[in-house]
Amino acid sequence: MTDAVRDPRPDSSPDCAGCGADDAFGAERRAFLKHAAAAAGAALVSLGAAPGRALAAPLAFVAPVARQGETRTYPVPAADGATIDREAEVILVRWQGSAYAFNLACPHQNTALRWFAADGRFVCPKHKSKYRPDGSFIEGRATRGMDRFSVKREPAGIVVDLDALHKQDTDPGGWAAAVVKL
Repeated sequence: MTDAVRDPRPDSSPDCAGCGADDAFGAERRAFLKHAAAAAGAALVSLGAAPGRALAAPLAFVAPVARQGETRTYPVPAADGATIDREAEVILVRWQGSAYAFNLACPHQNTALRWFAADGRFVCPKHKSKYRPDGSFIEGRATRGMDRFSVKREPAGIVVDLDALHKQDTDPGGWAAAVVKL
């Protein structure tokens, strides 16, 4: 004789007959799971996820190694990409031998920008303005590049002056100079 475990429900069978999957609770559960999956998918799309595309949300955050007044010193990024200091609302970018510091907000309507590493660009989730890693404008509703902070290189890292914000359209010389060659 074997020690097989028998299902105590009298009408059980291998095809789930009588397991409750076809009752009202089972139908409600399936409807809930369907709606939950749709909501999760919509949330991922709103964050910039699409088939074959990496999630847009920046994965790296940075904190300054030093603060003095309205300046912040950050470590020199080790590789090309973007990091964010959420507290100071600064995006620090290393790209092709240069470093930049940008205001986190899109210059069009102050929406937080997102970094798409796979595409090597920033995108505003509100109106889809696009920017190159150096902050220059590509397309969309914005009318200028991302706003840059003045930066300089010191032995401790990249120093960002939060009081010196340069807009490409009103301060083109300051905007062009707000870069550090690495």
